[in-house]
Amino acid sequence: MKPVLIIRTGRAPDPIRARHGDFPHWFRLGAQLAPERVRVVDVAAGETLPPPGEVAGALITGSAAMVTERAAWSERTAGWIRDAMDLELPLFGVCYGHQLMAHALGGRVDYLPGGREIGTMLIRVAEHAKNDAVASTLPASFRAHTTHEQSVLELPKEATVLAGSERDPHHLLRYGKNAVSVQFHPEFNADVMRAYIHRKRADMHREGFDPHHTFRQVAPTPIARRLMRYFSRHHGMAALR
Repeated sequence: MKPVLIIRTGRAPDPIRARHGDFPHWFRLGAQLAPERVRVVDVAAGETLPPPGEVAGALITGSAAMVTERAAWSERTAGWIRDAMDLELPLFGVCYGHQLMAHALGGRVDYLPGGREIGTMLIRVAEHAKNDAVASTLPASFRAHTTHEQSVLELPKEATVLAGSERDPHHLLRYGKNAVSVQFHPEFNADVMRAYIHRKRADMHREGFDPHHTFRQVAPTPIARRLMRYFSRHHGMAALR
């Protein structure tokens, strides 16, 4: 059976990783994948991706890097995404992975107007999304954890917006029958979200945000957290029962 690929584009900050674990662990648990079914490739560290035809699907993590930096490893991964799309491989991108998928397929990524979006946000599902295989499982609105400075500002030509927040209309995108991405973090729990806010509190103060208010507004996000699991099961990626 082909493995499910976790494309690692970065690492959680050291204090968060020491206390809560890191992206591949969160993604594996979020998608409910058995350890033996997962292959992690750290593209940011220069590891080489297998041909798309050798894997059952791919989950693409977040990163502290910026897509606009056009790092060589990132651009190579964008090329791999285009090849995977040609094969209609199941793809699920998160945060940096979301932006990288949009960039790879012809969209434009840059800094979100008005500054970073961080904290537990209300995500509203588009009316037309009720017919979508993934978004149809969602209520009209739900909470999700966010932390990002850049965003998808212009969509790839064939992409469809399925959900957005007040600040960012492009939180959930579909690119093809097997490929979706999210700007929010379905893999975060509330403790991880609070840890990111604590880490970013000086930046938030400098940018005119109130980290204490944002910290107090953190809440459970059960709907967002089940999205990766649903995607994994829907595409037969050997999810655990």
